[in-house]
Amino acid sequence: MLAQAIKRRLSKEENQKGFTLIELLAVIVILGIIAVIAIPMIGGIINNSKKDADLATARQLYDASRMYIMGELDGDFKGKTVTLETLKDKKYIDQTLVLPSTKKSLSGTKTTIVYTSDGVLQKVTLDPVPTGESGEYPADKVLSAEPTPTPTN
Repeated sequence: MLAQAIKRRLSKEENQKGFTLIELLAVIVILGIIAVIAIPMIGGIINNSKKDADLATARQLYDASRMYIMGELDGDFKGKTVTLETLKDKKYIDQTLVLPSTKKSLSGTKTTIVYTSDGVLQKVTLDPVPTGESGEYPADKVLSAEPTPTPTN
């Protein structure tokens, strides 16, 4: 009798296909918990990458201004203010440079790289102002940014 009951039970389990409602609900709850945790983390990563891209643009402008001053002004950095417009006119920077966080074109006259009277970088100012930033990057922040690699053709 016990053997017959076990056979009936096993035969019923072999014919059953699919998931129970409880199993499906458990999976949905687990996926919901994962989504609640992951979505804010992804948002933070995106915001940080936008800020890093804007800082990399400031570093790119600083590097271009150094090349401009070395090539056009005989290396006299003292008290100089270089505008994006000058760098574009002299072809030290791409004509279509945009701010990565907003995808807006940088203003040629308001985007500046300023050197102190000692010839040391003071700040890089970006216009339009990046989202959530002041638009001014002090020298230590710009110089700590990794230089953007030059693409090879």
